[in-house]
Amino acid sequence: MVKITHQGDATLQRLWEAIETRRIGLLGLTKSGLHAQPMLAFVERRRKRLWFIARTDTDLAQSVGDGGCCAFVFQDGDLIASIGGALCLVEDRRRMARYWNAAVAAWLPEGLHDPKLTLLRMDCVDAEVWIAGMGLTKFTWEIAWGAAPLQLLEMSDPAHATLH
Repeated sequence: MVKITHQGDATLQRLWEAIETRRIGLLGLTKSGLHAQPMLAFVERRRKRLWFIARTDTDLAQSVGDGGCCAFVFQDGDLIASIGGALCLVEDRRRMARYWNAAVAAWLPEGLHDPKLTLLRMDCVDAEVWIAGMGLTKFTWEIAWGAAPLQLLEMSDPAHATLH
């Protein structure tokens, strides 16, 4: 584990930017026994929160109850991260409308006014971030063509950040 330094701060900055750009990752409750679900994340950096729009009739939303420990796993190119935190349900139609876009609509075809929609708020507690030394695209290419042994994918030591 690496202590957060200016480089760690840069890694954390890169993580937030990547989530804001790509948005999609896997969200799961750590003790629910359910598989993680693909979700679109919306970043609230100042409060170190991630927001997700979900339907109340899904296993994930129903398992949240009064709150639960969760993990959001995210990959963007050579950056891989696992963010831990607490998840809760929030009824806030104005915030939901602010986050609503074509990508969300594609996953939730009943539309913004579906009464079964809710927000999931993840209060981020900590994160581990790995960055591949040679880049995953190059690694995949070289492995596919047998040009490199497996040990060439060098992952940085994980940067660990406390987010609360």
